[in-house]
Amino acid sequence: MSSAAPKPSASSSGKYTEIDVNVADGVGLITLNRPTLKNAINYNMFREIPIALKELANDDNVVVAAVTGAGDFFTSGNDLGNFMVGDDPIPVKAEKGRVLLTEFIGAFIDFPKPLIGLVNGPAVGIGVTTLALYDVVYASDTATFHTPFTTLGQSAEGCSSLLFPRIMGYSKAFEMLAFNRKMTAKEALDASFISAIFPQSSFRKETMERVRAYAKLPRNSLMIAKRLVRGDERDLLHKVNKAETDHLEERWQSDECLNAIAQFFSRKSKL
Repeated sequence: MSSAAPKPSASSSGKYTEIDVNVADGVGLITLNRPTLKNAINYNMFREIPIALKELANDDNVVVAAVTGAGDFFTSGNDLGNFMVGDDPIPVKAEKGRVLLTEFIGAFIDFPKPLIGLVNGPAVGIGVTTLALYDVVYASDTATFHTPFTTLGQSAEGCSSLLFPRIMGYSKAFEMLAFNRKMTAKEALDASFISAIFPQSSFRKETMERVRAYAKLPRNSLMIAKRLVRGDERDLLHKVNKAETDHLEERWQSDECLNAIAQFFSRKSKL
């Protein structure tokens, strides 16, 4: 009797426009692919990444998943051009943005397999906060970690209001989330925010060797390990996610946020 054909891998779906998804050697690799714009996350990426995560979760060929960026940046965070898309009134845009962001973060919370961050360069905003939802994070020695939320009249997301203080302690977390302090890779390692640093010149080679080695381990055993280490906190994370995005919906309509974004585009137009 012939065995059933394997399920097609996510890399064969051809549905992605601004991320690349590749499955090989047990590894599902998502690459943020807007290098000329520092991999800023636009609306398409906010929709595509959760789809990719769901497909990798359901793909029996995938043992572990990883996310990295094309070019010199991991990601510069939320593309502020998202605020300029469409003709909806601001309250409607804010509500749609809240729903989209809640679902985006929820996809990381619910991902059942080991998820590894390969931070190949600077990370900003949501590219930083979501790293706390990964299981392992490796960084290049050129990486920095910056969450300039209050500079833009916004507030924390990605469950960072809960997870950052747990990981690095309250004081360091508050410096990042409220006072916009940028961490170097070395500082992030010392704060237990990342697992290891690799030279930029060999980053891709060294980290992918590790990831491929992890993918040789038994898939179900790894999934159980993740459930045990994470503990029974998915419901809590979803609750925190909702609270954070509710605050952001209000922030996006505030004068503080709207003025900060207007100033950003004004400065950009003068460059």
